[in-house]
Order: sequence, then C-alpha cells, then structure tokens
Amino acid sequence: MSQRFTVSKSDSDRLPADVQGEVNELFEGDEPRSGVAQEEGDAAPSREAATSASTLTPTVVQLKGDNNPKESSPFINSSDAAAEKSQQYDGKHMALFEEEMDTSPMVSSLLSSLANYSNLPQGSKDHEEAENNEAESSRKKPIKAPQLGTLMGVYMPCIQNIFGVILFLRMTWLVGIGGIIGTFVIVFMCCTTTMLTAISMSAIATNGVVPAGGSYYMISRSLGPEFGGAVGICFYLGTTYAGAMYILGAIELLLIYIVPKAAIFPLEGLEGAEAEAALLNNMRVYGTILLTSMATVVFVGVKYVNKLALVFLACVILSILAVYAGVIKTAVDPPIFPVCLLGNRTLVWKTFDVCAKTVETANGTVTTQLWRMFCNSSLLNASCDKYFVNNNVTQVQGIPGVTSGIWTENLFGTYYDKGDLIDRVNMDSAQDQGDPLTNANRYVLADITSFFTLLVGIYFPSVTGIMAGSNRSGDLRDAQKSIPIGTIAAITTTSFVYMSSVFLFGACIEGVVLRDKFGEGVHGNLVIGTLAWPSPWVIVIGSFFSTCGAGLQSLTGAPRLMQAIAKDNIVPALRIFGHGKANGEPTWSLLLTAFICESGILIASLDAVAPILSMFFLMCYMFVNLACALQTLLRTPNWRPRFKFYHWTLSFLGMSLCLTLMFLCSWYYAIVAMVIAGSIYKYIEFSGAEKEWGDGIRGLSLSAARYALMRLEEGPPHTKNWRPQLLVLVSTDSEQNIEQPRLLSLTNQLKAGKGLTIVGTALEGTYLDNYDQAQRAEQALHKLMETEKLKGFCQVTVSSNMRDATSHLLQASGLGGLKHNAVLVSWPRNWRQGDEHQTCRNFIELVRETTAARLALLVPKNISAFPSNGERFTEGHIDVWWIVHDGGMLMLLPFLLRQHKVWRKCKMRIFTVAQLDDNSIQMKKDLTTFLYHLRIDAMVEVVEMHDSDISAYTYEKTLVMEQRSQMLKQINLTKTEREREIQSITDSSRGSIRRKNPASVTAQPSVSEETPAASKEEKPEEEVQLIHDNTTPASPASPAAPAAPPEPAEVTPSPGEQVQMTWTEKCENEAGQSPGAATPVGIKDIFNMKPEWENLNQSNVRRMHTALRLNEAIIKKSSEAKLVLLNMPGAPKNRSGDDNYMEFLEVLTEGLNRVLLVRGGGREVITIYS
Repeated sequence: MSQRFTVSKSDSDRLPADVQGEVNELFEGDEPRSGVAQEEGDAAPSREAATSASTLTPTVVQLKGDNNPKESSPFINSSDAAAEKSQQYDGKHMALFEEEMDTSPMVSSLLSSLANYSNLPQGSKDHEEAENNEAESSRKKPIKAPQLGTLMGVYMPCIQNIFGVILFLRMTWLVGIGGIIGTFVIVFMCCTTTMLTAISMSAIATNGVVPAGGSYYMISRSLGPEFGGAVGICFYLGTTYAGAMYILGAIELLLIYIVPKAAIFPLEGLEGAEAEAALLNNMRVYGTILLTSMATVVFVGVKYVNKLALVFLACVILSILAVYAGVIKTAVDPPIFPVCLLGNRTLVWKTFDVCAKTVETANGTVTTQLWRMFCNSSLLNASCDKYFVNNNVTQVQGIPGVTSGIWTENLFGTYYDKGDLIDRVNMDSAQDQGDPLTNANRYVLADITSFFTLLVGIYFPSVTGIMAGSNRSGDLRDAQKSIPIGTIAAITTTSFVYMSSVFLFGACIEGVVLRDKFGEGVHGNLVIGTLAWPSPWVIVIGSFFSTCGAGLQSLTGAPRLMQAIAKDNIVPALRIFGHGKANGEPTWSLLLTAFICESGILIASLDAVAPILSMFFLMCYMFVNLACALQTLLRTPNWRPRFKFYHWTLSFLGMSLCLTLMFLCSWYYAIVAMVIAGSIYKYIEFSGAEKEWGDGIRGLSLSAARYALMRLEEGPPHTKNWRPQLLVLVSTDSEQNIEQPRLLSLTNQLKAGKGLTIVGTALEGTYLDNYDQAQRAEQALHKLMETEKLKGFCQVTVSSNMRDATSHLLQASGLGGLKHNAVLVSWPRNWRQGDEHQTCRNFIELVRETTAARLALLVPKNISAFPSNGERFTEGHIDVWWIVHDGGMLMLLPFLLRQHKVWRKCKMRIFTVAQLDDNSIQMKKDLTTFLYHLRIDAMVEVVEMHDSDISAYTYEKTLVMEQRSQMLKQINLTKTEREREIQSITDSSRGSIRRKNPASVTAQPSVSEETPAASKEEKPEEEVQLIHDNTTPASPASPAAPAAPPEPAEVTPSPGEQVQMTWTEKCENEAGQSPGAATPVGIKDIFNMKPEWENLNQSNVRRMHTALRLNEAIIKKSSEAKLVLLNMPGAPKNRSGDDNYMEFLEVLTEGLNRVLLVRGGGREVITIYS
C-alpha cells in the first residue's frame, strides 16, 4: 500500500542544521516532471484516502531552500506533482541518478508511457466521436483502443478506393481502342507502378509509428517539410480532382444510362458541337448540384459517410462479381445484344426497331424506320442517302461469347480522330472516297481523338487509392503488420481483376461495341452492363452508388489532408485552413475543397479530368519511392523497417515508372504539376516555418557535404576557382551585442564570389561559466546575419584570454577543404589608449598569424563610415593603390564589390607607384594590357615617386612614435620602475637637461633637435608633448597633416605623476654640445633632454618617410574616392616595434574616409587564362 506523507513547516520539531544541509544537498537540482504527474494523476485520490486512513504521525521537517525558484526536495508538499514525484525515488535504488531524473527518466516510466501510446488519428473517427459527445462534453469517455485488423482496416478500404468509375465507364472502351495487347501494357505498367510504390510505402510505414496523415506524414517526415508540403498539396489536389472525376462519372451514369430524359439541355435533334455542348452543360449543372449535396452531407456529419461506406463497398464487389458471372454465362448462353451495321459503320440504335431496310409482310415489302432515317419518304422509290443505297444493313451479335474467338480481332488497337466513324475492322463497304459524310448523327462517332498516351492518362486513376490503408493507420490494431499485407494483397487483387478484365472483355465483346464509349449501338446500354449477369442494371446501379461513395470519401479525406498540412504550419498562407468547427471538423478546408472540385466539374469531361489527377497522384507516388530509396541508400541509423522485402532498386524503378507515366499521360500537364510543386517547395523554403523532422533530405545533404568535403581535401583549389572564403572576426559588448554590424554589411557586399562565410567572435573566460553568454552571442550573430541577409555560419569561441580565443577561431574554423582563406577584421579604433593597448597587441598578433597561415587579411579602417546594404552610390570611384604584388587580391576585391548593387555604379581606378629608375609610360601600357587580359575594366594611372630628402617632419613623427612606444611600455610598471625606465630612455638620448618651471607639478624640459644636414637656417619651433600617467590610459591625439606642423600629442597623466616633455628646434650652435652633457640644475631636472635625429632608428625613419610620401600621393589622387584599397605591410618580426607598426599604418591612411587594407595570402587568386 502506498503512503503519502505531508511535510509542513513547524516551530516545535526541527532537524539539526547538519541534517537539513545533507537533505538539501542530496536533492539539490531536482525539479518536478510533468510527465510523472500526469501518469500518476489518477492515483492521487486513492493516495489521499490512504493518507487520511493512516494512523502514522507525520514527521515535520523544515527544509532550507537554495534561494532558487525550484524545488529543494521532492518531499515538500508544494504540489501534488511533488508528492507523486517522490514515488520515483522511494525504494527505487536510483540515488546515483536523482539529479538527472528531469532529463533522463527511469526506464519503467519510459516503457509505461510507450505502452500507453495512442496514435488515434485526427480524422473522421475523432470527429464522429466528437459529434456524438457534443451534448455531454463535460464528461470525457475513455478512448477505445484501435481494433481494426488487416481485412477491414486496410484490405477492404483499398479495394473500395482502387475500384471505381474507370472500371465501369471506360475499361471496355480502353480495350476497344488500345487493343488487348496495348491495354494490357498500360494496365501492367500502372499496376507495377502501384505495387512498387506499395512496397516502398510499406517500408516507410513500418519504420516506426505512423500517426494519422498517411502519405503526407510519411513523405514530409522522410523528405522534409519542403518536399512534404509540396507533395502533400499535390496529393490534396489529386484527391480533390478525384472527387470531381467521381461526381462526373455519377452524372454520366445518371444522364446517359439511368434517366436520359432528366437532361436540362435536351440532346434530341442536335448534331456535332451543339450536342457536345448540351451534354457538357448538363454535366456542369447536375455536377454542381451533386457536389453541393455531397459537401452538405460531409459538413453535417462524417458519421453518415462512414456508415454508408460498407454499402458502397458492397455495390462495388457485387458489380464485379456480376461481370465475372456474365463472362462465365457467355461461354454457355451468350446474351442477345445485336449491333446494327450499315456497311461497316455502326448505327445508333435508338430511333429504329428493326435492323433492316425493308421487311416482308403479308401486304408485301414495307420500309422500316431505318429506311425513313436515310430517305426522304417511306416509299420504295424515295430518294435515299448514297451510302445507304450502296451498302447492306447487317446485324451482328454484340457479345458473341468467350468461346467465339473474337479476341483475335480485338488483339490490336484502333485509334480514331474526333468525329471519325466507329467501323468494324476487316469488313468492307461500298464507298467513294470523295463523297461527303451525310447523316452523321445516325452513326456512332468518336467523341475525342484517341492515342496511346491519352489512354494511359485516363486509365491511371483506376489504380490510385493504395494509400487508403496507411491513411487509417491510427485505427489499426497492428499498423506495422496490417499496412504491408493489406495494401499488397489489395493491389494484387485489383491488378488481377484489371488484367483479367482486359482479356475477358476482348474475348467476349465485339470490337465495335468495345469502341462504342456510350453504348449507342446497343440500345444505349452501358457496355460493361451488357456483359453482366443477371441484368445490366446491376452494373448501372452498383457503379452509380460506388462512384457517389467514392466522391463522398474524397470530399471527406481531402479537407482533412489540407487541415493536417495547415496545422503543421509549414505553409503560412494555409494557416486559416487549420481551423474548423468546435469538434474539429475542417470547415474552411471543406469550403476550399468544394471550390477546387467545382473547377474540375466545370471541365465537365471525365476524359479531361482524369489526366489532371493522374499527374498529382503520380508525383505523390514518385516521392514515396524517392523517400524509400533515399533512406535505404543513406543507411540512416533510424531506418529499420519491419517490412524487409524492399530494395532501393525497386524504389528507384518505381520512381522512374512514375516519372515516365507522368510524361506519357500528358507532357504539358506534367510540366505544370512540376511547376506547381516547385513553386510550393520554394515558397516553403523561403517563407515557411523551419521544421526539423529528421528527414532524408537532411541526411542526403550531410552525405553530399561529406562527399564534397572529401573531394576538396584532394588539393588546394585552382586559381580560377579561388574565391574569398571569409572568416569575419567581430567583437561583442558586455550584453553580447555585435559592436561592428557594418562589418557584416561589407561581408555581404563581398560575397559575389558566393564562397564560405564564417562569422566568429571570441569571449574571455571559461566555457562552463560563460556557456549562456556564448549562446546569446551566437543568437546575436544569427540575428544580425539574417538582418544583413548574409548566408553562412557563426562560431563563438571561449578561452582564458582574447588572444588565445581569436587564435583558436583562426585555427579551428572550417572543416576539411572547406576552410577560410581570408580573414576580415576591423581596425582597432582607440589603439593608442592604455586600456586598448592589449587589443592593439592582439591585432598585430593576428596579422602575424594570418601571414604564417598563408591567409589573406582584409582590414577596413573606419568601418562605421562604410555603406549599409540599403545604400546606393550613384557615382564615384573605387581606387586601388597597387604598391606591391599580393597575388591579385587588390584586383579581385573591387570586381566582387562592383557586383553588389551598393557599388555597382562606381568606377574602378588603379594607381601604381613608379620609382626613379622605372619607365612610367611603359608601366602604364603593361598594366593596361594586364587588365585587358584579366577582363577587368579600370582606369590606370602611374604615380611617380622620386627619391627626395627626408623632411624634418618625418624625423619629428619618427621621434614622437619612438618616444610613445617607449612610454607605452610603462603602463603596467610601478612608480619606481617607471622613473627608472624613463631615466634610461633619457640617458640614451644625447642632449642637455633644462628645468622650465621647478615649482610646477608639470615639468617641461626643452630639448633642441637639429637636422642631419648642415643647415644654417633657424627652424620654426615644433612641439610634441608627451604626458604620461600612472593610472589613466594614454590618449594621444592624431598627428597633424603633412601640410601643417605637428600638433602636440598628449597622454593624460594622473596627479603627481605628470611629466611634460617638449623638444624644440633651436639654432645650430647647440648642436656642438657633447653627447650626454647635462646642465646641473638639480636632481628633479633629469627629464629635460636634447636628443639628436641621428640617434633615431634609421629603419623607422625610412618607413615613416615612405608612409608620409604615400599618404601625400593618396590624399592628392583619392581624397574623393568612395573606397581606397591599398597594400597592407606585414607586421615587424621584432615585437618591440609593434607600436611603431601601428603608427606607420595610421600615417599611411591618415585623412582617408574609407580604407580597406589588403594583405595577400601568398598565392595567386586571379589569372588571365580561361
């Protein structure tokens, strides 16, 4: 007996603190599981009763929580679910796994939930029960377990759906037109297609539980939402048009064979097109009336349709048995159904009684009604039709019997054009070829032009309906056993009936009767009815009710299929059709189905509607075969069907047959159906909800990706195939928001090459502590990539420091041969500030690592000024400064940019630099020729940069740079260490020390600098202030433009640690002082010094000179350019010059709005060859 203990708070009884702590620790992290509460919910009342009856005194325990909004112990009486959860732990020996119970349930509860699983469909059965329970909705009846077996659950529904209107209305005509051989080929192809499809469907249906939804569920879960939605809608359209075909068949039976006089538009006295139009109008009117009636029945209650299903099924079986009984009877006693022929032409036997021109009576020879049809009077000397006069009237037996040998005449096909006379083969007639056809309405004529592929399209709907069993999977006792057996048995049965019908009809019925579609030559009887026993009315009435039943089934099934598609929410435009009445009846879907069905009825021709629905069903079957073949070939671990008699070759053969039959039926209908399916596919792909159903297309993508990656591993891509595979490095703020969104805009504009894009960011810390932040950063990257419409992948790396995290991104991004070959990173904006100094170091290390890895590097400077994807440049230039050859990156990037609409109207200009010994004219010609071979349109200009003296400004910039570099090293030193380091810097410079303001907090030493040339002129004073702080980060101002003297560059100090140094150019008389000579002005005057320019690093001086000269040339030529691309020099090998490197790049790009620094990866990326 289970006991329930109530634990509540009490002041009288408390456990010791250590016991409380142990209890809290033991159950920390456990949370109630809704599944357990649900399973044991019904048992709660009994446990309550047991508790009240119990005499046990509950122990009152106070349990301290962990300040988290969760349950600290499963025994707390916070909810019924908590008490029920306690049963999961009590006495289960599961202490080791208690903390994992929320995510990993015990095997017993898992098996219990699986055993109680119910896959009842959301179909007609549910709606019927809901209607019955509307009055007592407050009480919920227990759901009955499915009880249907193979016979009633699968076999009989398939039989009812496969046998239909085509068998009764068109099968004899197909045999007469196509011949026994041709029709057998058609039947064999179609039946083979459905059998192979059934094998594939059986494999899919037995690979796990198939809920309601049938073929749509199987295809969508096997091929994904895009294919599933497209094929599901095609299957829906096929089912809807099948309803229209069944309704048209019922109306044809009604107006031609049952009550011909009910026609609103009478056919009497009409010929040719007028008669045809009247017949079609009758079909439209009565078809619309019947459709409205059927839709009303379905709307009022599906239970009536389900109750009548057995009646309709009985009609079908009795009709088929009557045909076989009639065939047997023809061997003994053929029925009397004469056919009247005039010459070899079949006459319409309606308005005459005797098949003869004259008859002999007691009063002599008397003309008949047939005579009066072709002559102007009843007299023997009347003027008659020429063909009537020249040919005799013959009466032949319409059904000579199975033993008559007539099958030899029906062995081969006879095809007609529209309006041709239905004549008897191997029978001559007296006729002049030039005589016009008169009295055409007296003969049986072909109503349509017939050909082999038309017969395929008309026949194929008669083998559809094989999904009826799988559609009822929720009602089956054992679906995985019943679906394969029942479906294959039903197809075998129907295929035998169809194939035997071809031979029996050809062996029993006269050819002219077979080719008489509407039985006009046999007194207007249904041709197959003439063969039936005991009466033709058995077939007529039976086929009428069976077609009505099939139409009702279509109008019942199609709306539910549409509702299932709409509820899957994969097609946003169809969401409204997921709603219905309170009991779930799909009202809106039924309305849509009725409208589509009406469009088929307005076509009004059974022969024209049949190929349309053939297309949709064939497409559905094709994808069922594709799904099975795909799953088999991919060897997905979850692919374990219980049905073992399948093979991928059979599925592939079935798929090929479906595709072949589609184009055989009607190539233009096939193309239209494919366009419809393709449009739906693309619509779902771009607008539909993303679903992950573990489909085969995802598995195919994985296999194809693996194969492609293995192929890419074979070697590096050829130069012609090179395209920028970008690794975009972005930074995030404390809230994991992207700090440089324009970097992704630039990436999108560069992706005309359609290469790989990986957007990566780095976080500092440990992965366990920063997992949530990493997920938020990844979501932010995804969101920004969607906003910028950037296709690619995102990656977040967490490491103990940013340098390692970025390095890990650089090394580990990509897979196999699909790796990045270029890195896009933004220029560090405030790199001179002390708190950004490490960012600067990381950037330079990144430059070194990309060089070592032979990766291209793209560094946009002032990224916030770059255009977004929505902007457009209507004019302007993209300027390329080609200073050194980098493999062609500088040529390729502007070309890619100009493919994007932002840069499309910008023109490209290429500048190259000529030295003193270069022939600039020849260089321009060579570059123009080179660009011509590269197929790149650009203006070319050669900029001559001759050797010149290094200016004083260059020395000053170099001096400032070196002093700043030295001072930045002191940021992390103590006060004593800093003063010692500054003293060493001062001692290394030759000059004098002078104190300006001894009493001031700020020391301002003035030091003279002289030019290397022996200039006698006094230079203007140029001041550079270097202020260093112990705690505040350095903040140097940008150097001045070359046209003006340099502005002071300041570094803000902290109080008490401010040192201001001023170097001033004086007259040359101070140049003769000995190096290191100092003016004795006191101990605090050590910061006044006079360095000489010769003491500067000459390599730095040369680099600064180059940077200034290039910057002057770029400013002069490209100040108005929309974008400037130029070569990015490599980082220095000696890390002590890192700060100097950044200063060089700053000077090089100073005064430019948008700059893209480009560093090649060490290989050619562009070629002149095709």
